[in-house]
Amino acid sequence: MTQTEWDRDAVTEVIEQKKSMPGALLPILHGIQDRIGFIPEDAVPQIAKALNLSRAEVHGVISFYHYFRTTAPGKHTIHLCRAESCQAMNAESLETHVKARLGIDYHETTADGAFSLEPVYCLGNCACSPSMMIDHEVYGHVSPQSFDAIIDELKEVAA
Repeated sequence: MTQTEWDRDAVTEVIEQKKSMPGALLPILHGIQDRIGFIPEDAVPQIAKALNLSRAEVHGVISFYHYFRTTAPGKHTIHLCRAESCQAMNAESLETHVKARLGIDYHETTADGAFSLEPVYCLGNCACSPSMMIDHEVYGHVSPQSFDAIIDELKEVAA
């Protein structure tokens, strides 16, 4: 989904549902991202107008929080844990391997649109460090080899 292909009706619906909430900007941004996977830059003026904010204020919130995306995510989103427990269990070398294998950095998507890579600062799976989550499934004791096997399996299923 490109910047011009996002669902304007879904954005409008989320704004209408949440604009009267106290502190509505964050619930609106979360609602839009939950519905369409990202916050389209072209939606910023619509959000700003609905909340009587400047576009700069809306953009500032989007860019401040790393959770929000302004581009469509890949088919699968990989969250690598960067918390202390995972770091103590060699997550840094796993991170290096993942980035090299996918050819992307955090907040990027592979050229084929299959995978997006995001950092996360705790998955609550500390006893099984290092951990990652792909879509909504958490994996523990992740090694470069087990990562490759999981990615290969996801690619096979998609083919």
